[in-house]
Amino acid sequence: MHLNTEGRVEYGDFQTSQALCREVCDSLIRMNVAPKSIVEPTCGEGSFLKAALEAFPSCKTVLGFEINKEYVRRARAIENATVECVDFFEKNWSETLFTLQEPILVLGNPPWVTNSTVGALNGGNLPLKSNHLGSGGVDAITGKSNFDISEWMLLHLLERLSGRTAAVAMLYKTSVARKVLQNAWNRRFHISQSEMYRIDSAKEFGAAVDACLLVCILKERSTSKKCSVYTDLKNPKFESEIALRDGRLIANLRAFEDSIHLLGPSNVKWRSGIKHDCSRVMELRVSDCGKLLNGLGEKLSLEPTYLFPMLKSSELMKPEIEPKKFMLVPQCAPGEETSHIQRDAPKTWAYLVAHGDLLDRRSSSIYRKRPRFSVFGVGPYSFSSWKVAVSGFYKSLNFRAVGPIKGKPVVLDDTCYFLPCDSSEDAQRLIELLSSNSAKTFFSSYIFWDAKRPITAELLNSLDISMLATELRTKLPPSFC
Repeated sequence: MHLNTEGRVEYGDFQTSQALCREVCDSLIRMNVAPKSIVEPTCGEGSFLKAALEAFPSCKTVLGFEINKEYVRRARAIENATVECVDFFEKNWSETLFTLQEPILVLGNPPWVTNSTVGALNGGNLPLKSNHLGSGGVDAITGKSNFDISEWMLLHLLERLSGRTAAVAMLYKTSVARKVLQNAWNRRFHISQSEMYRIDSAKEFGAAVDACLLVCILKERSTSKKCSVYTDLKNPKFESEIALRDGRLIANLRAFEDSIHLLGPSNVKWRSGIKHDCSRVMELRVSDCGKLLNGLGEKLSLEPTYLFPMLKSSELMKPEIEPKKFMLVPQCAPGEETSHIQRDAPKTWAYLVAHGDLLDRRSSSIYRKRPRFSVFGVGPYSFSSWKVAVSGFYKSLNFRAVGPIKGKPVVLDDTCYFLPCDSSEDAQRLIELLSSNSAKTFFSSYIFWDAKRPITAELLNSLDISMLATELRTKLPPSFC
């Protein structure tokens, strides 16, 4: 079976170089891994099998499993390895692993593809549908029910090896490796030691994503909820230690222990910017000739009542804050009726109705059973004169004071978070607190900078700003006391 581009995506078919396989095995030897049985669940052409046989020549049982018949044919040429053509999701792994002599080593490079990607290709290379992470309804709505195939695979194997003497060493996207650890720790799998080694995925696979080797050592009645992170495989240097504390994943254990006294809940609430999911209609700019233009290129003449200068994450990162667009905000509070716009601003109403088909087709379920043209994440706080704002997407904590433009409050889109403030002075005082070394240490204990959205409202709201002010011997603005 020779795979086309879609087939390569569906099966995550990106072969691992022999050199990288050898580096992985060298790392396992440094960790004193000495298996009597070796398993590669998705062996491809057998690069890991070859490297493992070189690194552990006394190992008696070496098994490879692969769905691609052509790869199986090539891998069967490897001496002292038994290779079976089988779909991972149809294999009885409990039965297979039960028969193996301990210590067991499971290693390899499972597919880096999500279940939704495979589903979009109408692919069948998926596990049986189940809520494997126990996500709730809101998580499913917001996309958290989507998962990487490799995540499901590793948790499936760890569950079946828990209580055995074994090691699991797999190449993963770093974000997936952390999810696996968090889930395995929460489920109390018997993991005695975990180590993570960063790899250059652009060099190895041509993939623009943070990736790593994750190694989990399993032993009966042994549990450790910490993982040491190292810079690379060849010359590993200790970088940090991630851990699970009270069900929450910690990015830097030492920073967490130094700043745990600042852990909230906060006495002030960070808010997300406004979500509308239809930028072509709801975001407008001013043309060179002074006319309003929407994302469809239409020239508009609208009342100013529901138009507000707006900022996105990227604009918060610029030296000078200067809104380039306006957002049409039809509501002042969640669920507020919008029909009054027809009376208050007839041109705005006519514009919304004319583009109602686009707004009605917004796919998110948050708009269902709400007044027509609703937005989300809006409230009185959205229209505060001053705000302390931060981007959710960029790789730095850059708190900015955002003030009114020509007497109108600036609104933020849903890539940003903010605290509403009464004045410029209050905003500046908060920025001084949030930019302190104490606050930076606290935030660094939780932030994974390679995440898609490193900064979240949950993170920001976990800092007790009152305690921070007390530690720094300063006063909070009166409205925050």
